[in-house]
Formats: sequence, structure tokens, C-alpha cells
Amino acid sequence: MDLERSPLAEPFPEMPPVAGVTLRVARARYKDWDRADLTYVELAEGTAIAGVFTRNVCCSTEVELGRESVKQGRGRAIVVNAGNSNAFTGYRGREAVEQVSQQVAAHLGCPASEVLVSSTGVIGVPLPKDRAKAGVEQALTASPCSWREAAETIGTTDTFTKGGHASAMLGAIRVEICGIIKGSGMIAPDMATMLGYVFTDAKVTPGFLQKMLDRANATSFSCITVDGDTSTSDTVLLAATGQADNPLIASWDDPGADALYAAIADVCQRLAHLVVRDGEGAQKFIEIAVTGAKSDDSARRVGLSIANSPLVKTAIAGEDANWGRVVMAVGKAGEPADRDRLSIGFGGIWTARDGQPLADYDETPVAEHLKGQDIRMDVDLGIGNGRATVWTCDLTHGYIAINADYRS
Repeated sequence: MDLERSPLAEPFPEMPPVAGVTLRVARARYKDWDRADLTYVELAEGTAIAGVFTRNVCCSTEVELGRESVKQGRGRAIVVNAGNSNAFTGYRGREAVEQVSQQVAAHLGCPASEVLVSSTGVIGVPLPKDRAKAGVEQALTASPCSWREAAETIGTTDTFTKGGHASAMLGAIRVEICGIIKGSGMIAPDMATMLGYVFTDAKVTPGFLQKMLDRANATSFSCITVDGDTSTSDTVLLAATGQADNPLIASWDDPGADALYAAIADVCQRLAHLVVRDGEGAQKFIEIAVTGAKSDDSARRVGLSIANSPLVKTAIAGEDANWGRVVMAVGKAGEPADRDRLSIGFGGIWTARDGQPLADYDETPVAEHLKGQDIRMDVDLGIGNGRATVWTCDLTHGYIAINADYRS
């Protein structure tokens, strides 16, 4: 499938190496294409690992085994297959994943449970074991590659390569945080919502690393949506190699914990935004800020109700400030709301306040705002202090074209 680059694409950033992380790619040829489609990440011994996974009950074997692996808290390698999700494939799919894990584990001399495997692509086709074996064998001895090459390799319907970087000072010690991600469709915030991998050289205990990822996820990956569909394979992993000289971080009270978390959260939010900017067929990036809700969780659910509404998304695609559709989406969210306290705005301009349209409302500046690529929507429920921000994209004919032709 030849896809045009998203008009919302951002350039791939400069990203430094992360000590203890080695990237390699290979051509397993999981589909009929001439490109690398297997990314292999080797991690230093003792690397702490954390993960968040899809809540889709029809998840892949990779997700099932990944959940068990992160409970142990240590990882030596990550293998990502593109072109075949290996979901809904029964025992044959499980055998393929176990073969990959065991093959890498034998090479590294580690337990197979420390090799985490992810797959993305078409659902319902077992991962071919012969191609998997040959691809892994090739990857194990390939020359190290760049972050960009690793990110390109994990893509499927992505139209641009996605990465994010931040650094943090833990006292006098500088640590790096680098992440890559793939995703553009089948994106809904029921964690996770794509395949994403974030790495740092900081020393962190596995248990606390998981707490940091859970918190970062709540305001990034779990606050985006493209189409309301939660994939069978969604995974985000966070690895801390411990190669930096910072004192071990085990709790929020430890020196450097806040600085490290802020950098991790920043990378996660950047990656999440890139997925939305590559939403299938997307022409506009939409930020929805909900305030005045009963709680933060309630605000998030209201925001997602708006963001997932085809009527709202098509109105934005048509550059129509149809605030009536926003009212509908708020009302159907199932969250506390009061029609007579509800206020709605676009681009920093209120169109309705306290349950009714403004008498002096001038649509001209709002219409001008909606012609742009970055759209802001404000919704104030007026009943509490809860707030949340979610991100989505518009819904265009391009989404239909891409997904109607996906398996070819």
C-alpha cells in the first residue's frame, strides 16, 4: 500500500545512544515487500522492564506472554515483527512466539521470559516460523543501526517515522530517555494504543519503573484516539538499563525521581501526539481540553466521548464549528454533566456559555481557526474541579480508503 505522508508529520529528532541499548534490524519478509520488518533490541544484563498492554480480551499471544514477563521486572531483549500481528492464531501463533523467544534467549544465555516479543499487522494469520527463525538469525548478527532505522522497521500503515528524546539531570548525572513508536490506525485509549518502546540508562528498580510508566501512560497514550478501536496487540515497554551512575531510584522520595519521571512523561506524550498526527487519513490534529468535571477521570471520559464521535470528527474535517455535536457527545458520555452549565469553545473563543449560545457570537474567527491544522476545543462542564486533555484527529475519506484496502 503506497500511502502519502501525513500533512501533520513531524521530522524525526536527533536522538543520542542510550548506554546498554543496541538496535538491529533484519528482513524476515513477513509480507510481500522489500523492506526490513524485524527490529531486535538487545539490552544490558540487569535491565529493568515495565510495560502496559491492551485490554482487548482477544489479545495476541505476544501480549499474554509480555504481561507475564514484565511481572518479573527484567528484560534482555525485545523483538518486534511488522506485517503480521500473529493475533487470533491459536497454538500456531503461540509456538511462533515461543520459538522467537527461545532462539534469542539461547543466543544471549538468558531465560526466554526475558525476551519480549511484539507483532503488528494483519490479524488472523499465524506468524510463519521459518521466516521468523531466519529473520531472527539475521538480526542477531546484523550491524547495529540507528533509532530511525529501528523505528522505520516497526511501521505498518505509518506514513512517517516517529521518535522522541529527552534528558534529565539526576543531581550531577545526566541520563537519556529515547523512544520510538508505530501507530496510525486501530488507535483507542484502552492502554496501550500502539507499539511503543522507551529506553533510559538510569538506575531504577523494576517496581518503581512500572509506577512511572503507569502514571505517564495515564496522561499520554491513554488520552489519544484515532478511531475508537483498541488493537489486539497494543504494547508500550519502558526499559531502564542502569548504565548511568545515578543512585538507584526506588520511590518518589528518592533524589532525581521527579526529574526522571518528567522526562519520561515528556517523551511518552510526544510519542502519543505523533501517533495522532499520523492518524489514517488525518488532516487536522485536535486537542480537547475538558474542565469543570466532577473528577479528572470523569473529564477524561467526557473528552474521549467527544474525540471518538464520528459526527464531531467529520465536522472538524469540514471546518464546521458545530458545537451542537459536542453537546451530544458530552451528553452520551455517561458522566455527570449539567446542560445549563455547559460551555463550549473553539480556538480560545467561546461559542456557548452556561447552556446556551452567546448572543454576540461571531463565527468568523472560529471559522478561521478551523481552517488550520492544529485545532483547539474547550469544554467546561461547570460542576467541579476535574480536568483532562485528550487528543484526536479528524475523520476523512482517507481513513476509509486506507482501511478498505488494508489486507492487499
